Amino acid sequence: MMYLLSQILDRSAARYPDHEAFRCEGVGLTYAELLQRANGLAQWLVGSGVKRGDRVGIYLNKCLESAIAVYGIWKAGAAYVPLDPNAPIERTAYAINHCGIRCLITQKGRRSRIPDLLKASPKLSSIVGLPDSFELNKSGINKPLSRCDWGELPVSDVAPDVRIMEQDLAYIMYTSGSTGTPKGIMHTHRSGLNYARMAAYTYGLTHEDRLGNHSPLHFDMSTLDYFSGPLVGATTVIIPAAYTKLPASLSQLVQDEEMTIWYSVPFALIQLLLRGVLGERDLSQLRWILFGGEPYPAKYMYGLMEKLPQARFSNVYGPAEINQCSYYHVPPVAEGESVPDAIAPIGHIWANAEELVVDSADQPVAAGEVGELLVRTPTMMQGYWQQPELNKTCFYRTTIANQTAVFYRTGDLVQEIDGQYHFVGRKDRQVKTRGYRIELDEVEAALVAHTQVEEAAAYTVPTHEGSHQVAAAVILKSDDSLSQADLLRFAAEKLPAYAVPQQLEIVTSFPRTGTGKIDRRALQAAATDLSSSDPPKRNNLAIS
Repeated sequence: MMYLLSQILDRSAARYPDHEAFRCEGVGLTYAELLQRANGLAQWLVGSGVKRGDRVGIYLNKCLESAIAVYGIWKAGAAYVPLDPNAPIERTAYAINHCGIRCLITQKGRRSRIPDLLKASPKLSSIVGLPDSFELNKSGINKPLSRCDWGELPVSDVAPDVRIMEQDLAYIMYTSGSTGTPKGIMHTHRSGLNYARMAAYTYGLTHEDRLGNHSPLHFDMSTLDYFSGPLVGATTVIIPAAYTKLPASLSQLVQDEEMTIWYSVPFALIQLLLRGVLGERDLSQLRWILFGGEPYPAKYMYGLMEKLPQARFSNVYGPAEINQCSYYHVPPVAEGESVPDAIAPIGHIWANAEELVVDSADQPVAAGEVGELLVRTPTMMQGYWQQPELNKTCFYRTTIANQTAVFYRTGDLVQEIDGQYHFVGRKDRQVKTRGYRIELDEVEAALVAHTQVEEAAAYTVPTHEGSHQVAAAVILKSDDSLSQADLLRFAAEKLPAYAVPQQLEIVTSFPRTGTGKIDRRALQAAATDLSSSDPPKRNNLAIS
């Protein structure tokens, strides 16, 4: 019986020992090799003091070691916490300290940042990927530290004897928080394994598939590649970050690795269509393209469908808190029909999930009316790490069949039309850009943290490719020497790169509503007009 995520690897290693589990940059790991290396890592972790329920940080660029880390941590009875390797030190240290992480898994490419992380994270006591030859004393680090390089880890056929239950924590993913600090989404082995099974079933994954892992490990979309792929014995091809920035090279990699399943945000697919020289590639192996995280403009979606007629396209929906809960299989355009211009709906709720659509008083809305989507599913998170007040409000409880039923409040407004749910908007100030969740309140908090900023307002403006990006305006206290560049550098020290405003205006006053609140819609409208031309280096005029 399989009830743990770690058992995925045991079963596939028994069934497909010589089949490649993961590949990266032309190098592969078979299931048998991955199992042995994960067991060896688990042995070292337990020997270094990691206990059941501990949180272990993964601080890696995209690489084969990330798969070893995930499964090795599970086999040690711990939960993995993926850390954005490009995030500011302050933000990474917050997650480490907030989660109580004592052990960190890293690599050579991250070592230059380790001294600063150690200074900001006093609880760290052991590190994988940091050899004894790496000097820390010169950086002022004198505390005892258990460490081991990747080549020094044991290889074992036996995992540590640690008892784990399906209700135990499996991973925590940090995402933007409305209070100005990130929040950790807690998933158990039960919720993760249920997602792996549902996704594999819904998209017909088999051991013959080759999944293109476009998303980094700290992005919830990666769970399809790391959970569902290994569940069926498929091969997951980890796409290095450099390829994600070069569409022509990316399409070449898709061809060379004969990928069959693709899952990413629409932006990546738009870049492939516009700049991926698809006419020079043979991508006939691609059989299913999944996308989600933000709306996919119809002209780009159907444009790619025309280039890849053999592939099925599906819009995938689900916040990280529930992994996934709905899909919409996009029908091909029949010959002679005009291409639709509407955004694809998020579809209908998949099997083993249940939804409610309610108004502001938590009353079910009539069919066809707009309401907030609530979802009940075994793929749902346990809650937010150390956020008791937030956990009280993010769930909705009711009685179904004489039992308490718990639903997650997605915060997304939907409308059912012809049996399909359509995304209408958000209840709060959360936005998504290139699939990343951003709380605009957190962006404002980062800017206001500067001693010379009196007020800040964050909003979004559209891009030419059908998406949107973060913009902001600030009022300074007195220092006229503070520039846009100064503020952006300051924000970059507190926010992940995707949340740093792409447009920043310095103004002398804000437009206000009748109640005196900042009129962010007016700011957004003015910034949208400015985005159509080159904005000035500095704007000291009030936006009205």
